[in-house]
Amino acid sequence: MNFVILRFDELGSTNTEALEQARRGADEGLCVVAKTQTAGRGRLGRAWQSPSGSGLYFSIVLRPKLAVKYLPLLTLMAAVTVHETLRSGFALAPDIKWVNDVLINGRKISGILAETAETDRGTAVVLGIGINLKSDNFPPGIADIATSIEAETGRPGAPPDPPDTAALLQTLTAKLDHFYEMLCCENGAENIKNEWAQRSSYYLGKDVRVILPNETLIGTTCGLEENGALRVKQPDGEIRIVQAGDVENLRAV
Repeated sequence: MNFVILRFDELGSTNTEALEQARRGADEGLCVVAKTQTAGRGRLGRAWQSPSGSGLYFSIVLRPKLAVKYLPLLTLMAAVTVHETLRSGFALAPDIKWVNDVLINGRKISGILAETAETDRGTAVVLGIGINLKSDNFPPGIADIATSIEAETGRPGAPPDPPDTAALLQTLTAKLDHFYEMLCCENGAENIKNEWAQRSSYYLGKDVRVILPNETLIGTTCGLEENGALRVKQPDGEIRIVQAGDVENLRAV
């Protein structure tokens, strides 16, 4: 993939900018990076806190040649990418919480948001990835549930130490290129599911609470569907398929 990186000091949202670039005809591989976001967002319209210099705020335009049913696997692919970036670049031991959070010791270090746009060149998918670099600017209420590269390694990962930030971005794009190519090749869906399963304690045997719009499920995870949906076995033995929802580790709640 040919990466073209657009850098901004400040944006409302890197995803919003990348979606607009996609609608204007941007090629696959266009990346938007900002030092801060004033209206960063996560899943379900939640705010993503984006203090200046405290995170890598990154979005990429993709134009995947995938069947529509497999598009949700892009989020899993991105989570594998972040996992490998943190493992290989910083010797960390991340976990992936279905569907879009990467954790260190149960605390969130990264979140992922996939959004689509219909363009003159067909469907584009924008993958937004936020990685916490520093913890000192976390707003109240976040510090207990979030962590950062600096907190976990003692190594600075944001300005005024730009080489570490540049190295993080370089590793992230290289890993993304590798796993995106894997997903788009023959048997790509199965291969990415396997890669995800190897890196997530939530794949099998995790006692969870799943919060859905109209109900809450309690059960044990038992694998993924072919499109990446989570299988949850309830106490009565019924298997429920979760396409979207908030998953919590029941033992940690």
